[in-house]
Amino acid sequence: MNDLGQNAIPFFFVVSFDKTQGEVCPLSELPADIWFDMDGVISRREFASELLTNPVLQIVKAITYTEYEHAFSRVIEEMKAGNTYLLNLAFPTQIDLSASFEAIYGGISAGFKVKYRNKFLCFSPERFVSIHEDHIRAHPMKGTRRVQDDPDGSMLIGDSKESAEHLMVVDLLRNDLSQVSDQVRVQRFRYLEQVGSGSSRLWQTSSEIGGRMSSGWTSHVGDILDQLLPAGSVSGTPKHRTLSIIRELEPDRGFYSGVAGVFDGKSLDSTVLIRFIEKKETTFYYHSGGGITVQSDPHQEYQELLNKIYLPIF
Repeated sequence: MNDLGQNAIPFFFVVSFDKTQGEVCPLSELPADIWFDMDGVISRREFASELLTNPVLQIVKAITYTEYEHAFSRVIEEMKAGNTYLLNLAFPTQIDLSASFEAIYGGISAGFKVKYRNKFLCFSPERFVSIHEDHIRAHPMKGTRRVQDDPDGSMLIGDSKESAEHLMVVDLLRNDLSQVSDQVRVQRFRYLEQVGSGSSRLWQTSSEIGGRMSSGWTSHVGDILDQLLPAGSVSGTPKHRTLSIIRELEPDRGFYSGVAGVFDGKSLDSTVLIRFIEKKETTFYYHSGGGITVQSDPHQEYQELLNKIYLPIF
């Protein structure tokens, strides 16, 4: 990344959650089986000709509540011991798909979409960081509620658990950006947005954090991303100890909750790989989860994990 950035060569990149897997590819050499749409920066516009019909996703086997509650309890124990204050707990759910990755990619709506070879399909609503004209911005998303249950979003805004969780993520991302930039400040805090959730809509609370990069940052773009990863919104705080707890409690995430993005020669944009379907041989898994704090309720968190298994079809 540093070499390409120094020479102003546009490239696509994808990095796994633990930074042990990844690929960096100049856009001029982008393989035909890598598709992306980074908030309107699109790799290709041709999609499969097959029609996308509902429903295309069915749950085959999810983690049981008993299994989830055991992991949840371990997280709470670690919190009471002072080892973590926020931890994003996630698990894969086996699913059946009645359409190809290509057809689903063309039929879903999301701010960021990635079809990476035949390994995974991601339709993320969350930007990781963007860098434009020496300004870096992060947009952490934390806190969701169904619009049908909360028509004006006031219940989500007034939820003390969701507010505390969001505040911790913003503080973590503010500290992360301070490692790579100056004049870091929260520019917008905990604003409401609506995102698609299959047949319904979700309220999502987000914040915007900005900082100023030193000139010549493009020559160190790989180092910058390395310092920022993994994304704080899908790991937790304090990051180092929280990551070790995640490794103890979860299966290997692989590319789920990693990062993908595009550098155009001058600017960078990237997304957190959530809303994520993975293919392992002939079996599909949908990865989902949510942030845990000491105020969390295991039943609600388990239901949130299941509620996030959806396709945002047009």
